[in-house]
Amino acid sequence: MASNLMVSGARCLVLGGKGFLGSHLVDALLQQGYRVRSFDRAKTVSGPKQTSTASGIELVEGNFGNDSDLAAAVAGCDVCFHLISTTLPKSSNTDPVFDIETNLVGTIRLLNHAVRSGLRKLVFVSSGGTVYGRTQALPLDENHPTNPMSSYGIVKLSIEKYLELYRLLHGLEYSVVRLSNPYGERQRTDASQGAVAVFLGKVLKGEPLEIWGDGSVVRDYIYVSDVTRALVAAAGYSGEDRVLNIGSGQGTSLNELIAAISRATGKEVVRTYLPARSFDVPASVLCTERARRALAWRPEVPLLEGIARTAGWIGSQLNQP
Repeated sequence: MASNLMVSGARCLVLGGKGFLGSHLVDALLQQGYRVRSFDRAKTVSGPKQTSTASGIELVEGNFGNDSDLAAAVAGCDVCFHLISTTLPKSSNTDPVFDIETNLVGTIRLLNHAVRSGLRKLVFVSSGGTVYGRTQALPLDENHPTNPMSSYGIVKLSIEKYLELYRLLHGLEYSVVRLSNPYGERQRTDASQGAVAVFLGKVLKGEPLEIWGDGSVVRDYIYVSDVTRALVAAAGYSGEDRVLNIGSGQGTSLNELIAAISRATGKEVVRTYLPARSFDVPASVLCTERARRALAWRPEVPLLEGIARTAGWIGSQLNQP
């Protein structure tokens, strides 16, 4: 069911527009003719720094934790895509106070500015891999109990609840995208999250992989172009299904992922198995039937093809002088 939120010329704010997902989303929005304001951290200068180009993108640098930066970022926008997170599942448990202060409190400030500025809709990227916790049945649908095992998941779920509160109190419309494990070009190979890119980076450099546990942990990997299509579709959706799982709907164990990487790259993979981590749920596969019905969306890129595309991009980066 389409709405008029994403009419031609609508101004879209992408929080985290320089990141892996954000940069792909910015490109997709520009290609479809939307005006885009990309907000991300300043590299060298303190305070907001703003530049505009003739291509329809407005680049705004600032701090998500700065109230005035947020107010300036939201002003005049129709739709906001919230992709910023300052923590990972592992780091969030190390310092939950930092997680709450920088992510939850920061997002509530954002919601206040969204209401004041007349923002029409907010699309929030939540975590399909952490909000549910230990699974009772697979695949996980949106009605599965939510018992996160990390502060990261608890904060994501808290933000979802505040979004509903602000809708009830102020009429701010929203969509929550509970995302599985995205991968693709531009993903960092030196990070502590993102198994596909990290593994590919090591394999292409001839380095061994370190696997937490016995490799039986199952995850749902989704290619980045499928994610951006879902985010844009969610922004234009006006139905009652405000929480949507976005994933491939297919479970892949780490051992199966490594086999696919070996096949895509033609390289043997050396691996070391380490003790399992307590916050890693054994299996997480998302049911995407609600998104298929509500958004007329479905994932299109098979895992092996997506891995091959990602490997090609990472290889090109490694070969640069």
